[in-house]
Amino acid sequence: PGVDMRAAQLLRAARPRAIDPRRARVLLAASSSADATSASAAMRTSSSSSSANAHKFGPIDILDSQVFCETPLSLGLVNLKPVVPGHVLIISRRVVARFADLTPEETTDLWSLAKRVGTSIEPHFGATSLTYAIQDGPAAGQTVPHVHVHVLPRKPGDFENNDEVYERIEESGEAVGERERAFMGKEVIREQPAKGERLDLDAERVVRTANEMAREARELRALLDASRGTRQAS
Repeated sequence: PGVDMRAAQLLRAARPRAIDPRRARVLLAASSSADATSASAAMRTSSSSSSANAHKFGPIDILDSQVFCETPLSLGLVNLKPVVPGHVLIISRRVVARFADLTPEETTDLWSLAKRVGTSIEPHFGATSLTYAIQDGPAAGQTVPHVHVHVLPRKPGDFENNDEVYERIEESGEAVGERERAFMGKEVIREQPAKGERLDLDAERVVRTANEMAREARELRALLDASRGTRQAS
């Protein structure tokens, strides 16, 4: 009997103690509150960082790393799907869909920046001419509801039919979400079609990566800074 009593005492001592339900509720509430506070802080930090480093191109977020020049009224963006090397976009800083929605000051600023960018990128890309194009409304081929000017350095023979450039500009239209996918490294590669053959442009698009766009933006930013310094010196 003495041995049995001793064994029972040992078993009771080894048995895990139950947590007081009231204390358990307090601990759980404290833990949940801490987790919620931490998550909320992380979301605020992320949101603040995103808003500080993003511009709008219609409904599309554009990172600072993809902007190569700016004025108080306009921005220069590298293109997600350039038709030719150096194909860039000049957009109004204010989001407006139609050219007629721009103020006189915005109109002047937009085309002045397009002119400055064009004269800088033409020799940089070994071109001899420029195409400036604007699609004013969906029926004109506008895919992003935000006024923007396409600036393309041009070379002799870059298109078999010179007017083909306008068709290619329309085909290169950007869809919502494509820049985000590019930022995540999910690019889509389209092989060049055989002569006379057309691709399914909705299924297969040439999309550059975020790193490629950021690299070109840095290059163009330095180019425009250098050209501004040259003009000021002269």
